[in-house]
Amino acid sequence: MVPVSSVETDQVWLQVNDAGAVGAVRRSATSLGTAVGLPEQRVADLAIVATELASNLYKHADDGAMLVQVVRHADQAGVELVATDKGPGLADLRRSGEDGHSTAGTLGIGLGAITRLSSTYDGYSRPERGTVLAASMWPGPAPALLPARGISRPMSGEDVTGDGYGIRTIGSDRLQLMLCDGLGHGPLAALAARAAEAAFRDAPEAGPKILIEHIHRALHHTRGAVVTVVEVDPAAATVRFAGLGNISGSVVDGDSRRMMSVQPGIAGHQRPQVRELELPCPPGALIILHSDGVTDRWNLADYPGLGSRDPIVVAATILRDASVRRDDAAVLVATRTA
Repeated sequence: MVPVSSVETDQVWLQVNDAGAVGAVRRSATSLGTAVGLPEQRVADLAIVATELASNLYKHADDGAMLVQVVRHADQAGVELVATDKGPGLADLRRSGEDGHSTAGTLGIGLGAITRLSSTYDGYSRPERGTVLAASMWPGPAPALLPARGISRPMSGEDVTGDGYGIRTIGSDRLQLMLCDGLGHGPLAALAARAAEAAFRDAPEAGPKILIEHIHRALHHTRGAVVTVVEVDPAAATVRFAGLGNISGSVVDGDSRRMMSVQPGIAGHQRPQVRELELPCPPGALIILHSDGVTDRWNLADYPGLGSRDPIVVAATILRDASVRRDDAAVLVATRTA
């Protein structure tokens, strides 16, 4: 069995622009928490965290949105909350998480409660640039997830997203990533994306070229998708990759950003001879994949310190600032840790 980490299968995005949205976030979080079997006390803690995050968005933020999703690792399941906004931001997010500290004349207990009750918590904020906060709730101690996370959202007016991703390991230390974009949008695009995710998850151990060919065969019954697969090889200090279509991929190392070049094509329908290429990937580099619902005009240099945050925070920040509302969007971020 190939180990798989952080497979998100149940999610809802909620705009938080009025008091009623706070209750909707709390209800969505507790419903998912109950559904995945969190203990009663953890569901109660989750309700507090969800309420505090959503209340902060409503009271202090602009263009606030909340992702509530199930996260799975091996045989465990938890609930993750990701809050994004384009509000005034914070100069010192760490200090703002201390009980009693406030930048808005309030009691300042909200972020303190979030950090205290959550199984995991991380965030990023810049003055005048907004804030991204991510918190999760697990039934016990948080599992050690792989150093890669993804985030996706449907285009405006749709309930399901045609973008998807997968994360797995093969051998002792090789991390593999897959990001896909089902053609079009809506339920049929989502069907293609879910088929690509399943094919990647269940594929035998192989390199990116073989995995693309495997996914291509699995998508024949769908409308097809564009797909890229990346393998991080710490021993060789490289990433190997192969793809069909317009998934964007980059290796970011400090001020350097190397782009992955993949072939045109549609997995499931149009497959030229697949090529596997590689790029250098030193320790500490980030591997960032995204669909065409996210523009290429982001630059990590505009976000001092973001590269050291949890990959879900990096992914959510890029999604917030570089995605377009007229298309599904997904971002997948991995850290080369060793």
